[in-house]
Amino acid sequence: MEVSEEYLERYSRHIILEEVGIDGQEKISSARVLIIGAGGLGSPVALYLAAAGVGTIGIADADNVEISNLQRQIVHFTSDVGSAKAVSAAAKIQAINPHVRVNVYKEYLCAANISAIIREYDFVVDGTDNFASKFLINDACVLNRIPFSHGGILRFSGQAITVKPGETACYRCIFEQPPPTNSVPTCSSAGVLGAIGGMLGTIQATEALKYITGAGMPLYNSLLHFDAKKMDFRKVAVKKNDHCPVCGERPSIHELVDGEQAVCDLKKG
Repeated sequence: MEVSEEYLERYSRHIILEEVGIDGQEKISSARVLIIGAGGLGSPVALYLAAAGVGTIGIADADNVEISNLQRQIVHFTSDVGSAKAVSAAAKIQAINPHVRVNVYKEYLCAANISAIIREYDFVVDGTDNFASKFLINDACVLNRIPFSHGGILRFSGQAITVKPGETACYRCIFEQPPPTNSVPTCSSAGVLGAIGGMLGTIQATEALKYITGAGMPLYNSLLHFDAKKMDFRKVAVKKNDHCPVCGERPSIHELVDGEQAVCDLKKG
């Protein structure tokens, strides 16, 4: 690719990193990353990947911005209330970096449409807030061999793991199936400190960039958990489960199925 003076200046702090350099930045510029959920996690992910110069960023979210989102979903402003989250996020991405191409999906991803969408990307970031979506994303990425970052937040804590299908433990290797409906509180019922989304989302953005550039070691086979009240971080080693229903030796999951909370709305925009 042709490298301009503006390109060298914009990404100079990446380029001077020995682990990234001009080759790594060119990998970032050619990469395609899908962010599922433009909320508390997807917001910082979108901003940092845009700033980093990821060539194509997909934003999938069917919801509209509500005033209660603004406490933590930093990609949306007060003037965006009532607007589609995916459109709002796309506008901020291009305001930060007009060289980034943004694909907008104003729809819920479900068993009927998720595979066709994720196959267009090199890496997926799970920024959703319910178990049905998280298991669907895991299964879709594993079956389609698309690496992804899982993240979840609640109250003052967060957790993350990066999955490389066929090589590392997946989300189902650790949590085989979703918990019973309403057995685990959500952010809307239990609350979340706004900055927690920034902490975890920044980790997920870092994982995406590490995967793209090959710098460092992603959170493979490691579940990272933090408790912000104590500012305590710990990693739990996990391993591929031979009996995993989606990536084990004799998998029972061969097709995608929507969980209770998943909704399929095929309207596009």
